[in-house]
Amino acid sequence: MTQTFLITGARVPAALHLARLLNDAGQRVLLADSMAHPMAARRAACARYVQLPSPRFDMAAYRGALQRVLHEEAVDLVIPINEEVFYLGQVWADTDMPCPLYAPHMDQLRETHNKYTFVMRAAAMGLDVPDTHLLQSSDDLDAMRAIAGDLVFKPVWSRFASQVLIRPDATELDKINPTPAASWVAQTYVAGEEICTYALASHGKLTALAKYTIPYRAADGAGIYLVPVTDGAVREFVTRFVAETNWNGQISFDFIRTSDGSALPLECNPRATSGIHFFRDGHAFLAGLSGREILPDVTTPQTLPLAMWIFALSLGNFGQFCADLRQAGNVLKWQGDPTSAYRQLRSFAEIIGIALRDRISLKDATTRDIEWNGPDQGAMR
Repeated sequence: MTQTFLITGARVPAALHLARLLNDAGQRVLLADSMAHPMAARRAACARYVQLPSPRFDMAAYRGALQRVLHEEAVDLVIPINEEVFYLGQVWADTDMPCPLYAPHMDQLRETHNKYTFVMRAAAMGLDVPDTHLLQSSDDLDAMRAIAGDLVFKPVWSRFASQVLIRPDATELDKINPTPAASWVAQTYVAGEEICTYALASHGKLTALAKYTIPYRAADGAGIYLVPVTDGAVREFVTRFVAETNWNGQISFDFIRTSDGSALPLECNPRATSGIHFFRDGHAFLAGLSGREILPDVTTPQTLPLAMWIFALSLGNFGQFCADLRQAGNVLKWQGDPTSAYRQLRSFAEIIGIALRDRISLKDATTRDIEWNGPDQGAMR
């Protein structure tokens, strides 16, 4: 049976990938975002692109525009990709919407996105977690100064390792001003290999799980080169967390695998991540969304070649860089939907324009209009 899916967050490759998966499975796919020229818009897999207002800066207009498109297009399911999931979660919590949202209730989204409450929830399940302290005042911060060199400091609401201080000296802590409305965590530094995951869950049942490392990132932000890995400890953690929270929707974690083989969770992203690129079978992925257990069908490294040339060329040995590129699949290459460098550059140019206009970094510009910084932020204007 053909259904109509609305995928939000069309600015990122993961949204285009999901659209292609569902289109290959014979489904009708709409895409939405608040950008004018996102990467996934107006592609073969997209029946219609809808530009929405920014949820961060005009939540009322965002809600109204979203309701209109859901009714006009008789949408069966909305699937969030990026941080707009928190605004969508709030819309579904406050408003009687005409179709389901593929995400948990807003309370769960908020608890797992918060870097302190997530760790506390996992600890309460009996899962191993790094020692984590909540910082809400200068006194809380001062209590950490003597051991700052053994800790990692980060805001409870943040993305792409934004503002993170890794094993700082005590004077660097003067950059931090924790308050109850803008809390931080101090977490024991854990040495080891970082492993990221992407998963689907259906009412507490894990239906899909991809595990991978990220050797290359875009300006210390999103991953642009992904290497699949296997790890039993990671799978056990994700399976238990999903089951005990009765999770329904997408969920992603960052872990550190230590020398003794254990996997300690650092944070949770209750949304999609680049791990979706390890799934290429559209019919199987649709089954995963519907509650059937599936496995990743891509077993080789995956990358964004254009992003590699822009962000990663200067990071290491040129020979190794070229070798890594040769052995990786291009996440944007898809049969029946040719990859366009022009579309990629047009989308990138829009982000550059935002960065220049608002005098912010490129990394911050990618999420400026959709980033969510906790329940107290309100709709910024």
